[in-house]
Amino acid sequence: MSRRPIARSADLLRLQNEGYDLEIRSGYLLVSNVPYVTSQAAVRYDGSLISTLEMSDDVTTAPSDHRAFWTGEHPCHSDGRKITSIENPSAAQSFGNGVQADFTFSAKAQYRDYHHKITTYLGRITGEATKIDPEATALTFPAIVADGDGEVFKYVDTATSRAGIGAVNEKVAGLKIGIIGLGGTGSYVLDLVVKTPVAEIHTFDGDVYSQHNAFRSPGAPGHEELATKPKKVHHFKAIYEKMRHGIIAHDVYLDETNLHLLDGLDFVFVCVDRGPVKEKLVERLVANGLSFVEVGMGVMLVEGKLCGIVRTTTSTAETRTQAAPHISYADGDGGANEYASNIQIAELNALNAAIAVVQWKKLFDFYQDTREQYYTGFGIAAGGIVYEGSK
Repeated sequence: MSRRPIARSADLLRLQNEGYDLEIRSGYLLVSNVPYVTSQAAVRYDGSLISTLEMSDDVTTAPSDHRAFWTGEHPCHSDGRKITSIENPSAAQSFGNGVQADFTFSAKAQYRDYHHKITTYLGRITGEATKIDPEATALTFPAIVADGDGEVFKYVDTATSRAGIGAVNEKVAGLKIGIIGLGGTGSYVLDLVVKTPVAEIHTFDGDVYSQHNAFRSPGAPGHEELATKPKKVHHFKAIYEKMRHGIIAHDVYLDETNLHLLDGLDFVFVCVDRGPVKEKLVERLVANGLSFVEVGMGVMLVEGKLCGIVRTTTSTAETRTQAAPHISYADGDGGANEYASNIQIAELNALNAAIAVVQWKKLFDFYQDTREQYYTGFGIAAGGIVYEGSK
């Protein structure tokens, strides 16, 4: 069953976004798990409303058939009396491929579209059920499996369709992204990037996912999982490949011998805090003409409280010169940096990652960018954000 007609038809997409359990099978539109009242004045939750479906080039047209069909017992009023206002004497019939109509309904109207038609019928049926069970609803928000070949996600991105920003989201579709370093900030960058329709996400890290990592990265692994000492790239791939395809794990530390692994990428997040390594990485990215975001933070313990700065530098072909002075090549981003001693600062990692991903999306016109920022810094103590940009 292809969901392409649902994605292309505003009325069907509206039904899906509202939470109805939609399916197109054998050319019919099915709405499943509909609550209704039986002749025993009890509520069942497994009815299916069926409608013929008229389309042109996989897009719905206005329905010309006012009838609908039903799988289940005949719906009744809350007192068990049959709803006769939509009753039709037609016999049960099979439409093939498991689509079975036990009853035919007839509620004549000039339906504007399928949203109008479906909600009209369901209102009459489920309205009676809610008189008995106020929680009864056909808005079940089912998990929707993606179509298959060629899809990035394993289930449909309903967040994008509900927001109506599919065209904006498409601006990063098909990209090949690199994330170097899956420590605190890098792991949060991954958590955000996996939810975009980029084609490939290449992760680079040769380190083990240890107990301290669990306190500054997304998710909450159990002790048993930590005891296996998984590599970071494999640990995170196992989490996120439940959601999407295209995660390529590189179980390596990048150095002069394997920098070619960065070739062919469209954008890179540099999330390492070892200065000499970062220097080689940046040289390669610049030589390749690649845009990248470099992240870091300087956190210190002063009088029993943490302070410092979270910074993000965006380097593109147009901003190389301005961005270069902001990239730190000091190990651990500075000698007095408590970050390197594993203080748990997950919220700063997450903030650092969020700013980095926003900067990346700005470069691809996902977000507006009126300042063309190449540096963003968040001061913890003052709570202010400073930036430098071309405008």
